[in-house]
Amino acid sequence: MSFPALTPPLARALAERNYDSPTPVQLAVLGEDAVDRDLLVSAQTGSGKTVAYGLAMARDLLGDVERFAQAGAPLALIVAPTRELALQVQRELTWLYEHARARVVSCVGGMDPRREQRELAAGAHIVVGTPGRLCDHLRRKRLDISELKVVVLDEADEMLNLGFREDMEFILETTPETRRTLLFSATFPRGIVALAKQYQQDAFRIEVAGDEGGHADIEYRAIRVAAGDVEHAVVNVLRFYESPSALVFCNTRDAVRHLQAALLERGFSVVALSGELTQNERTLALQSLRDGRARICVATDVAARGIDLPSLDLVIHADLPNDPEVMQHRSGRTGRAGRKGVSVLLVPPVRRRRAEVLLNLSGIEANWGTAPQADEIRKLDHERMKDVLFTEDTSADDLELAKALLAERSAEDIAAALARLYRARLPSPEDIIDPGERSSSRRDERHRDDRTPRGDDRPERPRAKSGTSSKHVMGEPTVWFRAAIGRRKNAEARWLLPMICRRGGIDKRDIGAIKISDTTTEFEISERVAESFAAKVKRPDKEDSIRIELVTGAPQEQAPAEKRARAPQRDEGEDRQVVRRSDDPWKANGPKPHDRPRGKPEAKHQSKPHAKPQDGDKFGKPAFGKKNKTFGNKSGDAKHAPSVTEWPGASGKKNKKKRRG
Repeated sequence: MSFPALTPPLARALAERNYDSPTPVQLAVLGEDAVDRDLLVSAQTGSGKTVAYGLAMARDLLGDVERFAQAGAPLALIVAPTRELALQVQRELTWLYEHARARVVSCVGGMDPRREQRELAAGAHIVVGTPGRLCDHLRRKRLDISELKVVVLDEADEMLNLGFREDMEFILETTPETRRTLLFSATFPRGIVALAKQYQQDAFRIEVAGDEGGHADIEYRAIRVAAGDVEHAVVNVLRFYESPSALVFCNTRDAVRHLQAALLERGFSVVALSGELTQNERTLALQSLRDGRARICVATDVAARGIDLPSLDLVIHADLPNDPEVMQHRSGRTGRAGRKGVSVLLVPPVRRRRAEVLLNLSGIEANWGTAPQADEIRKLDHERMKDVLFTEDTSADDLELAKALLAERSAEDIAAALARLYRARLPSPEDIIDPGERSSSRRDERHRDDRTPRGDDRPERPRAKSGTSSKHVMGEPTVWFRAAIGRRKNAEARWLLPMICRRGGIDKRDIGAIKISDTTTEFEISERVAESFAAKVKRPDKEDSIRIELVTGAPQEQAPAEKRARAPQRDEGEDRQVVRRSDDPWKANGPKPHDRPRGKPEAKHQSKPHAKPQDGDKFGKPAFGKKNKTFGNKSGDAKHAPSVTEWPGASGKKNKKKRRG
């Protein structure tokens, strides 16, 4: 089905973009029943809503002419919930109205309001903005809405969820009553219906079913994965699909930062997108995705709306979304404009029930399975290598070089070197165990332990030290190396291991124990690869500047006093704190008796030498809100020395002393 009769400039713009047939929502807003009426439209993301209301308001803006007159007071106002969506709408309307010579201006938070003021003063035909910034311009009389003919509320349900109801009402009450109001929403909650009744007149209601919208071309997959293997599963899914562009969603900013660092360490080209970034940083990140300089974006739900990447074929939910609507908006970044897409949910065992509820409420049937395995990915790499190597025509220089190589080496050696070069640029896949198999094996092991007699003949299970990995190069001599990074700079074995492998060109099986101290990290390397490893780590690295050097002999164990003086440690893979206490905190590296603080705090230290850390005691941070301002471990242990201590001085006043950590 083709578009109905359109204004020639818009028809020309659609033809240049190969828009041959309209989507259901576009066809509905152009129908005879919708002409010159307020519209209340429900359509999923990716269904072509922006082009739909761009076409719907064309007759109101242009009338019978083909080009706009000189820009003055705006004729149309589009309100969007987020900066990304507003800027995306501006780009869409710019190309749609390009041949009509429309001037489209954006007013969004995070941008320079003075620049926006100058652009508004110069005149605009269409203004696109976020609620807060538009209200600010209206209150300051910078935005002239006297000539306004159309108001569009895009993603109105999301604006309600974000708390923009008062701003939306202010905009609708301020604009002329003769305007035409187009309200677009993914769903029709009670607040949207009330808003439509209050501010729309005889609205024509359009509902586009989910299967007819933008999600018909999305394949949903739910992958069972152990909680500790989520990061590895993300790596394998990215390697399995090799999408030109991919989005990985996390629920928190900290998770975004951590996952971005982990993927960068493994060799992926990745950018981050979260609310803590400035508008300029977010714009640059999106532009790098569009230019192809970055292939992966790790983001919070701030990217669930307003991002339209033509080559985005894969969406990964590293953290499950909070509700079905968020999941649909996340997934709707792919499968757009007739393209096929894949949405992958990573589901730990404890989240299985929640994932099933989300899918059922969304009316989605997902294919359940396990994460792609390393062997599957390597087989795909072999096939892809054949496709990549023989797609381009061979030049005369290529043939000359090939003959020279064949004269010196055998064809098998050349092919092996070519395969090695191809694999070197690819991130290594991870070995992942099905959580079902893992949990059953653990259950069997627990039952066997229960049947084992607890006498002296029972073998003692070795325990890994805190800050030391349990990996060893069994049966081979090892060499120790030291990296100039430690716990104070958040060193962790889970990202140190891939960094060491990449820097030294070795496999993780060649690495033994990893011992993390406060300022350095010492690790074992198999003597078999130690010489080549030492040569490679001396070279400057473009991604990090961590110095790695050889350690003569085995690393020295720390003295007990040093261990007691050290800050609390985090066991690898766990969130609990491991704290060691001495019998008398004033005897081990602590102040001498005459140096002790005087007054009530001293009595408290002596009365409770083994008191547990306060609730807020995490890595030596103060527990605020506690009586007498006692911080950290009440025993006064040197390793729990507070960041701020207070005691009455000689003058009777409280002195405050800060210690930099």
